Formats: sequence, C-alpha cells, structure tokens
Amino acid sequence: MGIFYPIPYYMQDQIKPSAGMGSIPSEKKGVTFRVWAPNADQVFVTGSFNDWNQEKHPLSHEENGYWATFLPDAKDGDEYKYVIINGDQKLVKNDPYARKMQHSSGNSVIYQHSPDWEDKDFSMPDFNKLVIYELHIGTFNRPENKEVGDFYAAAEKLDHLVSLGINAIEIMPVMEFEGNKSWGYNPACPFAIETDYGGPEGLVYFVNEAHKRGIAVIMDVIFNHFGPGDLDLWQFDGWHENGKGGIYFYNNHLSKTPWGENRPDYGRQEVCNYLRDNAFMWLEVYHCDGLRYDATAFIRYLEGGTLKDKQEIQEGYQFLQMLNKELREKHPHKILIAEDLKFDSRVTSPIDTNGLGFHTQWGPGFEHSIKRVLKEVTDRHRNLQEVVESLLQRFNNDAFQRVIFTESHDSVANGSTRLPEEISPGDAEGEFAKKKSTLGALLLFTSPGIPMIFQGQEFLAFKYFSDDQIIDWGRVASMEGITQLYMDLIRLRKGDEQFCIGLQGNDTMVIHFNQENLVIAYQRIHHEHKENPTTVILNFSHHKHEGYRIGIGQKEPLEVRFNSGWQGYDKDFSKVNLVVVHPEESDYEESPYSILVDLPAYGGIIMSK
Repeated sequence: MGIFYPIPYYMQDQIKPSAGMGSIPSEKKGVTFRVWAPNADQVFVTGSFNDWNQEKHPLSHEENGYWATFLPDAKDGDEYKYVIINGDQKLVKNDPYARKMQHSSGNSVIYQHSPDWEDKDFSMPDFNKLVIYELHIGTFNRPENKEVGDFYAAAEKLDHLVSLGINAIEIMPVMEFEGNKSWGYNPACPFAIETDYGGPEGLVYFVNEAHKRGIAVIMDVIFNHFGPGDLDLWQFDGWHENGKGGIYFYNNHLSKTPWGENRPDYGRQEVCNYLRDNAFMWLEVYHCDGLRYDATAFIRYLEGGTLKDKQEIQEGYQFLQMLNKELREKHPHKILIAEDLKFDSRVTSPIDTNGLGFHTQWGPGFEHSIKRVLKEVTDRHRNLQEVVESLLQRFNNDAFQRVIFTESHDSVANGSTRLPEEISPGDAEGEFAKKKSTLGALLLFTSPGIPMIFQGQEFLAFKYFSDDQIIDWGRVASMEGITQLYMDLIRLRKGDEQFCIGLQGNDTMVIHFNQENLVIAYQRIHHEHKENPTTVILNFSHHKHEGYRIGIGQKEPLEVRFNSGWQGYDKDFSKVNLVVVHPEESDYEESPYSILVDLPAYGGIIMSK
C-alpha cells in the first residue's frame, strides 16, 4: 500500500469552498469582487464600469490576504482587471476566478451564470455500462466561417454519437488557453471557458444537448500545472522566490514540471481551495458528470514517478485524497478518472486505506500490448500471451477500475498516428488495416474495463491527431460498414439486449489459448447471471479457420451474436453467416463439451445462449 501519510493539523480543513471569489453579480444590482493577494499593499479594481480608472475603486483588506469590494454600478458583461500594488510594483492582472475572458491575454468579463437547464431527467449510466468517446472540441467539427471548431458545431454531431451508441463523452480541456488552437493542456485562465469554443454559454449549450440525448459529459481537468503562456497567475501579487511563480506555485525545486516551472503549491491552503473550487465548478455550475484528471503522477511525484526519480510530493498526494473524498461524498454518481499511467492500485483504492479514491484510471498496458500484437507484420512473431495479460489485468480485483482503449489523443500524435495507418503504413484503408484494427475493436469492447474510443475511430480515421486538422466526416459514408461494426459492438457491450449481459460483468475466464493457431477464447461473466456467460473467440492469424474446435463448459446451444468477418461490414471481409452452434459431448481440453466454429482471418465472434 505504500507509505501512509496522516493529514497534518494545518491541512485538516484545507479543501473547502472559497467564499465568493472572483466577480459575483448580485441578484438585484451590482457586483462583488474578491481576490486573494496576500502580499499586496493595496488592490484596486478597474474596468469598463469606471472608464478603466486604476485608483477609483480600492478593495478592502480582509483576513488571510483576501481583498473585496462591492460596486453597485458594475454589471454583467463589463470587462475588468485588478490593479495590485506591492511596494514599487504596480501589476495589472486578470481575475484568477474569471468565468469569462475576451481571450487569454485580454480582459476578464463579469459573467452572470443563469442558464436554462433542460437536463433534469438525465441520469449517469452505471459505470459498467459506460462506453466513452474522447473528443477535442476544436477539431471535432468546424463551422464554415471559423478556423476552429466550437461547442455549437460539436453539438451538431451528437446525433451521430447517439446512433453509434455512445453514452459518455470525455472532452479534452476547454479552459481558456493561449491562442485559438491547442490540445487544451496549457490552461491560462482555469475558470474561464475557451472563447473560441463559444465561452461558458457554448459549454452550457453543449452539455444540455448531450444530456437531452442521454450522453454523459466528462471534463478533462489539469491540476498538475498551469500555463505556461498568457498566465496572469504567475507572480500574481508581486511576491516570488528564486525567480519562480509566486503565491500559486511552488517556489523551490518542486516547481519543475515537463511543462515549465509551474506546479501548483499543494502545501498552501488557498491554492488547494482554488483547485477544489475549479473541480466543483465543472460538476455543479456546468453539470458535468465526471472529471478526468490529467497526469496525476505529476501531482504526487516530482518527476512523474519515473524509475530514475520517485520523489513523492506528500502534499500533492493528500490534496488528491481530500478533493476526491469531498467530491465522492457530495456527488456520488459522478465519475472520477485518473490519467496516472503508473499501474498503481493505490490510485483507485479507498481513501480510508490510503488510496486516492478515484473510481477508475487509464490503463495504458492494454493499449501498448494490443497495438504491439496488431502491428506485428508476421504471424509467427505475434505474441498471444500479451493479449491474455491485457485481458486479465485489473486493479483491486475490479475490472472497471481501468479505462481501456487502442487510441487516445496521446497515442495518435507526437510522432504516432491512428491504428489503421500504424498497422499498414500508406495503406490505412487496405484489407489488413481494416481487419486488424476492427479485431482490436472487438477485443476492446469485449475486454473487462470501461472502453473508450477516440474521435473518428469508428470510421477508421487514419491521419495523426493535430489541433489544426478537423476530422473528415465524409468517411462516415465511405466507411459505413465499419461504422456499423462499431455500432453493433457498442450495442452488445452496453447490454441494450440482455443476451450478452456477461460483457458487463467483472469476471473473465480464458477457456482456450493456442499460440500456434493464434486463437484465444474467453468468457465474460456477470455475477448475477453466471448461467449465461458471453463467449468470445478471436483469431489473430491471417488464415481463416473452419471447423475449429474449442472446449466449453455448457451444453446449451450458443448463438453467434457478432462476427467481425461479415461481408456486410466490408467487401474485403468473408462471406459468413450468423449461426447457432450446438455443443457436443466430448472430453476436449478438460471440458465436458466442445463446439466447432468458423473464424474469419484477423477476426472473431461473440456468442451467448
């Protein structure tokens, strides 16, 4: 379990809501401004409401370095900034809590949040029924008159996701960032919604539209660093040490991250409150259904937990524990996902046993192993044992404590590309690329865990991910059969029809393994429906197997519910029919019965009673 860190007395009440931070419009008239600047001698607010006079409206000093004032003439839509005096320094800064910005280097904007929510009937799907679709707002769909996509254009494609069967979207970060094109992992204004995406109004619209269609929205958040560009948090009130970031950041060696000297100071109560408020904003203000924490290893380790340096940041570990504890208590139906990538069961262990309390975590071992198997050119070098190990891997004996995928934003960029292109470079629409990549999809949706696909994967998008390339929606028509294959798999995985209820179960049993023939068979079992396991048989060879015998434990007839080699999915696939298979009594592979099945090359079947 690792070292147990008792919460020190000075952090017992660390994570708590900050009372009225930022610009808070009154229900009747006027706006309250409150900011944390513990080293300031004076603080003023300037804006369009006072003709940008920098000395007209001082803030009063409160306890613990907070400053506040109420201005009756300020109103929704006014622009503003803070003027901070520290000795000889005069700093003009954006509001750290600004909900809306002109742009990342522009002015803060007073925002009266009063959306007309239409999602009261929405409920989060059970975690074992989730199928996640990761998307990037800027490239998912683009209006004709804009350089980048936005929430409104993305919402136009939600019906496509409904038809696909998706019930959860994981959105790459949408907080205000430098420029108008980015992956989103460079947050300049953590509480503001990216202006080019449509701002806070656009996000409200998108979440509303997703919820009306029964789709949950999971927000990607960044608590391991801020910036580095257009970052007004940097040396916010003029104080800093060692030339580093000041009150919001560590000012010693702990400041260093792969993204600059910009790690938040988890030892400061006010910084932890700031991060806490941000987390709750997504869930409560914008009705998001969960959070995916980016790179949590860099919150709890100095160098991200590399083998070379595993210096733990105790305060970061405790911050995650306390934040997750409160989130789970107040929002028990929301999902908390960690991108930790360290194969550490503590990440999804209960907090009362010194775990971090996440519901699930990205499982990188699945992606890397399965891609190695699929990308291998020659059958004789294909290692089926990697598939078995990927199937059986889990945290704390819970299959759904890992999110599994064969493509994510990280794995289809930075020198890599989409899986079909990696399988057959230069021939991503060829027979092998289609068969092997859809074999990967079959494995993904029948493996234990929460499956996730990346935008465009359902129509074999093959170009590497970039923040300036919109995905090609014309491929929906040209790859109609492949998209149907994904639809069928997702339908079975979600349990829209109860006959494959085993795919929602926690238990997996490998019933056949043949490295020579490159065939593996396993059963997924739901503990409430043990009498009806789902049987999956996969062929990782380029040979079609006819009359292939596999030992099985039940005597009831099995119906083939899915065959990835069906020619209806693609002209390059086989001419096969869905059939009923009748087990025969035989002492084969130490099983009382056996079945004979036909297996497509680089494909497989799903069967159930």
